[in-house]
Amino acid sequence: MQDKEEERSLINVEKKLSSDGFTQDFNVCDGRLQTMSTDSKKSYGAEDVTIVDFYRFEGESDPDDMSILYAIECADGVRGTISNSFGTYADANTDDFLKKVDDLGKNLKKAHK
Repeated sequence: MQDKEEERSLINVEKKLSSDGFTQDFNVCDGRLQTMSTDSKKSYGAEDVTIVDFYRFEGESDPDDMSILYAIECADGVRGTISNSFGTYADANTDDFLKKVDDLGKNLKKAHK
C-alpha cells in the first residue's frame, strides 16, 4: 500500500491530472495565462479561464516551503496546470491573475472528479 503522503506528492498529482487530460503547462506573462508549448502558443484572459481544482503541498522539512498546483480549463477546451509557491515566495503575477479568475466567480468546478 502506498503511503498517503507519497500519494499526494506533487509529481503523483501531476501524473493523475495529465492522465485526466490536463496536459498543457501554463505560465502568466503580461497579465495573461499562456501555454508553454513551443509549437502552438496561446494566451488567455481571466474571463477565458476556469480553475477546475487546486492542490496545496507543504515541504517536508520546512512548513513555509509550500506550493499550490492549479488544474486549469480554458474556454477553448485547452486543459493544463500551473503551479506557484504559496505565501511569501509566491509569484505576484501568477497570484494576481488567478485572483482575477477567482473574482469572476469561475474559481472552482470539480466536475472532473
